[in-house]
Amino acid sequence: MANEERPCPCDIGDKFEYGGLGEEVEIEHFKAYICRPQSPQDRAVIVVQDIFGWDLPNTRFIVDLLAANGYIEANATLRYLKEHYNAKRFAVIGFCWGGTVTHHLMLTHPEIKAGVSLYGIIKDSDDRYALKNPTLFIFGENDSVIPHEQVTLLEQKLEEQCKVDYEVKVYPGQTHGFVHRRKEDINPDDKPYIEEARRRMIEWLNKYI
Repeated sequence: MANEERPCPCDIGDKFEYGGLGEEVEIEHFKAYICRPQSPQDRAVIVVQDIFGWDLPNTRFIVDLLAANGYIEANATLRYLKEHYNAKRFAVIGFCWGGTVTHHLMLTHPEIKAGVSLYGIIKDSDDRYALKNPTLFIFGENDSVIPHEQVTLLEQKLEEQCKVDYEVKVYPGQTHGFVHRRKEDINPDDKPYIEEARRRMIEWLNKYI
């Protein structure tokens, strides 16, 4: 997904060498990746991938990270999670294109009780700010796709129109894709921000579902 004036740098970051702890499943006409926590849970997080798709090792790493913190997650539908995993409480997170999808779902699906949108492209329109449930927005300060003025406008409009909890967090010096497309040890200066953003993502889910 790209800003109309700034093409998305989809080749940014690193591809993790990571195999995954979950399994691939068939859901009607498409495939997905799902990972379950060690102990039974009724909470599920839908992970909406970026342009590289659900089988990118980086996406599977995030899915497994969430499972390790007590969540079922999948690139799947609410109905599938209810029927096959007895899930009753739902959240959604998404990266880039998936971050935009997450923003949309938090406006249209009250059943999803928490959302985390990571560097999702910001679309300004009157119907984009009345969030149904708490949503965390994460951006990088040096994201060439999402200008700082768009993030400022998002904060302003949410303050005016949003009636649920939200937070807009901008990480200093970080670029597009830093949470799931950067290795923690690639640059010592970036490591604290990458780790904090991943921790904050999990804390947000723990707080609201």
